[in-house]
Amino acid sequence: MPLLDLILTYDCNLACDYCTITTEMRARSLSTAAVVDALRRGRALAYDAVSFSGGEPTIRSDLLGLVRAARSLGYSDIKVQSNGLLFAHGPNIDRIVAAGANRFHVSIHTPDASAYDALVRREGAYASMVAGVDALVARRVRFTADVILNTDTYRKLPDAVRWLHARGVRSVDLWFVSLTDGNRDNVASMPRMTETLPQVHEALAFARTHDMHARSLHIPRCLLGDDVAHAWDPAAGGVMVVTPDATFTLESSKLAGHTHVPACDGCVHRVVCAGVRPDYLERFGDEEIARARGQGAQIAARRSLGIVP
Repeated sequence: MPLLDLILTYDCNLACDYCTITTEMRARSLSTAAVVDALRRGRALAYDAVSFSGGEPTIRSDLLGLVRAARSLGYSDIKVQSNGLLFAHGPNIDRIVAAGANRFHVSIHTPDASAYDALVRREGAYASMVAGVDALVARRVRFTADVILNTDTYRKLPDAVRWLHARGVRSVDLWFVSLTDGNRDNVASMPRMTETLPQVHEALAFARTHDMHARSLHIPRCLLGDDVAHAWDPAAGGVMVVTPDATFTLESSKLAGHTHVPACDGCVHRVVCAGVRPDYLERFGDEEIARARGQGAQIAARRSLGIVP
């Protein structure tokens, strides 16, 4: 289903240490009129799903009105993507649902309280996030937990998925950290994908056997191996992103994996695989992809000749 993704604001009530949003970007937001105009244009282009995201959309005082506008214009799928802190007060969820939202995503990062607070750089935030998750589960709304895979969190991924299941969450998306904009120079935050695979495989196996819907957003299919069925390209259905700075398709975004390397040639997944993100290739190159495709010798030869992707 084509999706209109509205980045209402870059501002946020957290300051996650891997966040791609810069201090300068936090001062920029879409006006109410600009959002309504984008909603109208989206419907004219046959978009039926909309996502209100950020930054943190729940800190916008006009969020309820914008959700109502989306409903009145005929959007059938209305999502709010949040860090969940303001959902700790359950009536906030009720008001958003009454306005027309019917889907929620919350970033939970890690099930460890001290690690969570350190990652989001706000003491006591973990308790609010957990209360928000529990409030969403209690209301039986469509709800997906977003889990970031970075150097600080990937080792706890299986624990995070088990923790979510115990709390009643039945849908989880795995996001791989990005080295762009505000996180451009924080190279230590990005692990090799192959380093994360044992934990990813364990987490996905748990999800399969415990009635959880799980998707991996950025790890190429060749690396996922037997877990390839969990691979998901969020840009595949057609996503138009509207930000305070520009409007573009998600497929063309620097956050999308739109680069194929030589080892991709002849891969059975090529027709559906989004490829690898440029920021990842800049950090680690294509050696992991080549090895997964049985081309380790070829890439070693290329490197000996000074040829790099």
